[in-house]
This record gives sequence, structure tokens and C-alpha cells, in this order.
Amino acid sequence: MKDFRRLKVWEKAHHLTLDIYKATTNFPRAELYGLTSQMRRCSASMGANIAEGCGKQGNNELHRFLHIASGSASELDYQLLLARDLNYMTDEEYRRIDGRLLELRRMLTALIQKVGADRFAANC
Repeated sequence: MKDFRRLKVWEKAHHLTLDIYKATTNFPRAELYGLTSQMRRCSASMGANIAEGCGKQGNNELHRFLHIASGSASELDYQLLLARDLNYMTDEEYRRIDGRLLELRRMLTALIQKVGADRFAANC
């Protein structure tokens, strides 16, 4: 079992989730159960899946949960575009959050590759 709080990728996911919660407070009330809820849930899902993977035994489970977190990051990527195109976010706000998401996705990809390689080495 690993302490997820020590992972930089989890910290980035957590801060991105806080950014999403702040950004979505200005969305139209009609989106409360739509895009606002979806963006908040999938952003929180990234950090939650990293944490859950760290709580499991072995790299196989961690690897699986990191992939789930990566899928949530891809979902958020689209939702950010949608929010921008619907003019729920300014271009500046979109670029700032999208830049953070891109960094997080790169970190997740690198960690997935590392855990996958460690998993492969352990089976040899």
C-alpha cells in the first residue's frame, strides 16, 4: 500500500479538481445537474482513482486504477472544450485549466508506463 498523498500526480489532480469546482460555480444554473455535475465528478474521479489504486495490493491494481484516472482525464478534456464553446468559460480560464490538465495527463501516462514496466519486471 502506497500513500497517495506523496504522489505529485495525485496532488496535481487534487488541485485541478479544486479549479474545476471554482470554474463551474459560474456555470448557468440549468447546468447544475448536467455539465457542472459531470465536470466535477470526472475531475474528482481522477484523484479518487489514484488514491484507490495506491490502497490496493500490488502494481496490477494500481495500474488498472491509473488507467481509469486517465480515462476520466480524457473525459474532462472534452467537457472543458464543451464548456468553452458554450461560453461558460473564458478563453483565458480554459487555457489555464487545460494546461494543467495536459500536464496531469502527461504525468499519468508516465506513471502508467513506469508501473506497467515494474509489473512486467516482477513477472519475469
